[in-house]
Amino acid sequence: MATIPLTRRGAEKLKEELQRLKSVDRHAVIQAIAEARAQGDLSENAEYEAAKDKQGFIEGRILELEGKLAAAQVIDPAALDADGRVVFGATVDLEEEASGSQVTYQIVGDDEADLKQGLISISSPIARALIGKTEGDVADVQAPGGVKSYEIVSVRYI
Repeated sequence: MATIPLTRRGAEKLKEELQRLKSVDRHAVIQAIAEARAQGDLSENAEYEAAKDKQGFIEGRILELEGKLAAAQVIDPAALDADGRVVFGATVDLEEEASGSQVTYQIVGDDEADLKQGLISISSPIARALIGKTEGDVADVQAPGGVKSYEIVSVRYI
């Protein structure tokens, strides 16, 4: 199985979700199934079917999270020494050449990506274009609206 890169923050979020699913959600759905069974005939019991579906989802998500955490390669961006190159975990300040607008992104794992928080997936087109570049380089990104060019203003490991 291939390793899954995660930042320390991303690994903690997955562990918290796994703990919540095991300690809270699993017990709540078991209680809901028990209450639905107490109502009698299960063949036409919508509450029972909904609770069983939710139980299946929770158990599937638990297995998925356990697999991801087992295969995780946790990387602490603050401990990186990449000589100013853009690597996984780096925080990059960019300036779009056409408009002059500036954006800041941190390159993270697929499971922790959230564009609203400035977290982009390592497998995204912009991250792939940035990897290996240094401050002052220009990265050309194939976007739905055409090619966009970004100049790397700074690279930080925080």
